[in-house]
Amino acid sequence: MTPRDVLLIAHGSLHPALRRELAARGLSLRESRRWQDADRTQPERILGAYTWFYEGLRHPLTIWGMRRWARRQRIPLFVWNQDAPHYLNRAGWRLDVLDHARLYDIYATHTLVDERRFAETVLYFPNAADTTRYNLAGNSLEALRETSSYEYDVSFFGAMDGSRYKEMQERQEFFAALGERLKARNIRFLFREATGMSVAEQVALIQKSRINLNFGASCDFRAPIASGLPERCYGIPACGGFLLCDQRSNARDDFTPGQDWAEFDGLDDCVARIAHWLENFGAARELAERCHATVMARHTYAHRAQTLHRVLLDWHAGKRGRLQ
Repeated sequence: MTPRDVLLIAHGSLHPALRRELAARGLSLRESRRWQDADRTQPERILGAYTWFYEGLRHPLTIWGMRRWARRQRIPLFVWNQDAPHYLNRAGWRLDVLDHARLYDIYATHTLVDERRFAETVLYFPNAADTTRYNLAGNSLEALRETSSYEYDVSFFGAMDGSRYKEMQERQEFFAALGERLKARNIRFLFREATGMSVAEQVALIQKSRINLNFGASCDFRAPIASGLPERCYGIPACGGFLLCDQRSNARDDFTPGQDWAEFDGLDDCVARIAHWLENFGAARELAERCHATVMARHTYAHRAQTLHRVLLDWHAGKRGRLQ
């Protein structure tokens, strides 16, 4: 039997770390910027065809043609949406049309909060840690137990220019208010834009901060609740950092609050949680180490590649529908 060991990657945008890990599993990736240029030879070897989610909104006829070819060859067409439920300001009616059209066979998404499904088979497919970039970087979990190694009590780096990006306005306002509250308590903090920071600088800041925060994400804009976890929620623990995150509904799909996950609910609770974890540094480090272990055991891009590979094989075996 001819093995299905080829993936067609059309229209770019598949996460570089996921591409790398799929290739590491022995899959051959045929990449093209346009579907018309894709190498579709030996269709019996093709495991699946990937396209950018937004191509279905921008060029539905192209995706319809892609779908027709894939269905004739009995090959699944799949997408991964990391922007739901905000969808980068896309018109709701266009999303509804795409949902009803079901142009995709497998819809992978980082959040389960949206009722739209876009495909017969739906897969919860969260972000992950790219451990080639975000890791202990020569440090150790034991060394991070040493209190003298920390320069900041609390830190955050990321996009937070609300005057330029309206989806960042809430985050900007939150950190401005939090900074005033922490300053009044003489708590050392650094909140800054990530623009211009190298990965090495990001890792160093994570490991110099007793508490690393997450609040908000662009995909939350106008959403009813905060849901999917940004990459930082996996990358910070991969570096050994202690993460304190805003409440997000999908956190419980990947972590266990109190065991390997720390969260807060609003500004007042954030201040209280910061005070608690600073006063209980040993407990914070124990939780951080458990969170690190969870990420390394379940939430790297190698794990995501393994999941996607299995789902595509299962699709060919007739296993479809809502998947975990």
